[in-house]
Amino acid sequence: MAARMSAHPLTLYNSMTRCLERFTPLDPAKGVRVYSCGPTVYNYAHLGNLRAYVFTDTLSRVLRWKGYALTHVINITDVGHLTSDADAGDDKMEAAARAQSKSIWDVAAHYTAAFKQNIADLNISEPSRWAVATDHIPQMIAFAEKIAPQHCYELDSGLYFDSSTVPDYGRLAGNQDDEREGRIDPVAGKRHPQDFAIWRKSPPGEQRQMEWDSPWGKGAPGWHLECSVMSLQYLGAPFDIHTGGIDHREIHHPNEIAQNQAFCGCGDSGARFWMHNNFLVDRQGKMSKSKGGFTTLQSLIDAGVHPLAYRLMCLQAHYRSELEFTAENLSAALTRLKRLVMAISVLKAQREISQQSRASFVYSERLDKALSDDLNTPKALSVLDELVSDKALIAYDRMDLVREFDAVLGLNLLGLTREALRLAPKSATLTAEDVESRLTERREARAAKDFARSDAIRDELTAAGVEVMDGDPLGWDWKPAL
Repeated sequence: MAARMSAHPLTLYNSMTRCLERFTPLDPAKGVRVYSCGPTVYNYAHLGNLRAYVFTDTLSRVLRWKGYALTHVINITDVGHLTSDADAGDDKMEAAARAQSKSIWDVAAHYTAAFKQNIADLNISEPSRWAVATDHIPQMIAFAEKIAPQHCYELDSGLYFDSSTVPDYGRLAGNQDDEREGRIDPVAGKRHPQDFAIWRKSPPGEQRQMEWDSPWGKGAPGWHLECSVMSLQYLGAPFDIHTGGIDHREIHHPNEIAQNQAFCGCGDSGARFWMHNNFLVDRQGKMSKSKGGFTTLQSLIDAGVHPLAYRLMCLQAHYRSELEFTAENLSAALTRLKRLVMAISVLKAQREISQQSRASFVYSERLDKALSDDLNTPKALSVLDELVSDKALIAYDRMDLVREFDAVLGLNLLGLTREALRLAPKSATLTAEDVESRLTERREARAAKDFARSDAIRDELTAAGVEVMDGDPLGWDWKPAL
């Protein structure tokens, strides 16, 4: 991707101040440093989880497109995340290993690989570093040892952080209302409800698959500790941007900030900007693994939906807005993606010579304006739709601009083909070649007015999971049935 210097200053919404702010790197010599909360690898990521990484990838692409060098770290949580938001319940990894009768290390490896495949399927750029929690246990213990004397206290169950020892605890979360208090599980002996585990001791007589020796006994780190340790180790303090889902804004990130303040002995939160994407919701509320039956990216692929249709669906909503997941919304995104691919395929076939028209620069400026306004991808997509249909521009210029738009939208518009978008459902009994052959027979039957034969072929295709699209304005002929 060619770097460019933007005419429009980049403004981003900072969750800490609850307002839009102009972004400039803290240290231009170091480029932009970004940390993103990664997955807990005890299960497959659901589509709501993956929305966070489409958002973070958009942010990363925009930063690089604007000419900034970027260091981006995403963590992999393979220890420490409990089944509740705070300090009660079982470790999610230990629970998954027991349920599956597998080694916890095998569970982590399997779901890490599955998550990275999701990232590839969504055309999300790899971070500069994947930081795995269990690779940093000595650093976590050293971090805890430094902050413990002034900020922590020990209970039978572990080492706990005293939230009253740092200034403005919970400022990122905003109002400390009863709903937030209700998400913090009580632990016997805690001084304050908001106090949280730094190190959790293994219960007497119990041997965990993941446990380490520490000054506070054999056990495992608390979930919040890893992000403070790894972000500061690889990005320094303070760094530019910390991202995560909006659910992290209430407990996980305030606890991370408290640790950062204790470690540096200051009021600094660790990051200059805190950015959060909103929920993906179904009709019953936010998408969550705890409800069971959650929808994965692979389930969409198995149903015959190209994964980049889901990426486009995410981009059609602003990252700070709730996004409803429905079959209708997904189908509309897939149709829009098809329209773009078809229009671009026509442009590819043309070979005019660029005249560097003034309109070309207008489209670049409009793209820049949209993205500089807190990553306004819905607006950028609207401008893209105008661009591909603007016959006042020669094909060469439109293709050049599509390449620029796609550098930040990440839809692989120049690589996608009609054939690639027509995924066969896992349950399909016919190949794409079989379908095309049967459709040719059907067209011949219709031309011969043999409507009984035409209907029989249509019924056969429907039974095989293929929807025949007579009269489709896109001229797509057929699609996998959702």
